[in-house]
Amino acid sequence: MENIDFTLMDPVFEKHEGEEGALIAVLQEAQALYGWLPPELLSYVAEKTGVPPAKVMGVVTFYAQFRLKPVGKYLISLCQGTACHVNGSVEIEKAIGDYLGVKEGEITADGLFTCNSVACLGCCSLSPAMMINSKVYGNLTGAKATEILEKIRAGEGAK
Repeated sequence: MENIDFTLMDPVFEKHEGEEGALIAVLQEAQALYGWLPPELLSYVAEKTGVPPAKVMGVVTFYAQFRLKPVGKYLISLCQGTACHVNGSVEIEKAIGDYLGVKEGEITADGLFTCNSVACLGCCSLSPAMMINSKVYGNLTGAKATEILEKIRAGEGAK
């Protein structure tokens, strides 16, 4: 990511100035602003917060919510928890991969989608399930998952 506009972070640093233990909040807000956490941004966060770069990287790599690579406009989180796995998440993963033409973690050529497997979405009663951005879709089959993606691609329906 070239030419990162670090000034976008000024209000974030002002908001959390002098706040003990604000690193996670700062990183969450940084990711919301930039979509992911490029290395240059992490260095800047370390410099501005006074937290050692190794500790910043340790926090980012420990928590699954943080992204070190860019993602598509729609981030698909496909649940691979026990209930989802038993009810067909492998079939859904294959259907999504075939439809999008990408492997896990890759961005589609149109920049719309990235699909990642997650350990659990916490909605076992809807298994198998996926979340696209913040919307949960449950009781899926490969065909249903593909249909949802087609609708989003056609009309950009999920937010």
